[in-house]
Amino acid sequence: MDAAETLRLIKTRRSVRRYDGRPVPTHLVWELLEAAHWAPSAHNRQPWRFAVLMDVERRRALAEAMGAHFRRDLLAAGVPEEEAERQVARSVARIVDAPAVIVVFLSMADMDQYADAKHRALERTMAVQSVALAVQNILLLAHAHGLGACWMCAPLFCPEVVRETLEVPADWEAQALVTLGYPAEVRTRERDSLADRVRWYE
Repeated sequence: MDAAETLRLIKTRRSVRRYDGRPVPTHLVWELLEAAHWAPSAHNRQPWRFAVLMDVERRRALAEAMGAHFRRDLLAAGVPEEEAERQVARSVARIVDAPAVIVVFLSMADMDQYADAKHRALERTMAVQSVALAVQNILLLAHAHGLGACWMCAPLFCPEVVRETLEVPADWEAQALVTLGYPAEVRTRERDSLADRVRWYE
């Protein structure tokens, strides 16, 4: 793949939330995870961890557990019950209806350990950034394979729920989930001006 094709993939990738129902081949999911595993990471510690949900009942269990937590948060924030139910139902459907879901975690187990709070916080930020880079690789390779994908940060709001529902190790901290499938929609959205976001020094 040349540079122009790489840039085309980057510029045409969009978040896709609706899929046509076709299953995602297992070998493609493994390719996505392999791409994630080759992302750069702080100290090359590779703090990412992944749980792959191909089984619809497993996706439903996670979606409903997260949905119950989401509902409590919405009602506590004063959202009317009918609106809260609408938002929860949409969130649950996005997870259940996706043919595959990759839940993304970080682990601090192999990161450097510090006694002071400042350096612990910085080390954690480096781990978060490393995991985000891994997710970007997933999204780009999924697009290259003709798959749609959507990065959802909902697990950040209920990491304990995610860990307990999926029964993953205690050091796995939920960061996001990526829904995957063959697109049933075409998304187009432009970017704001790059010039407004750059300070260039020569």
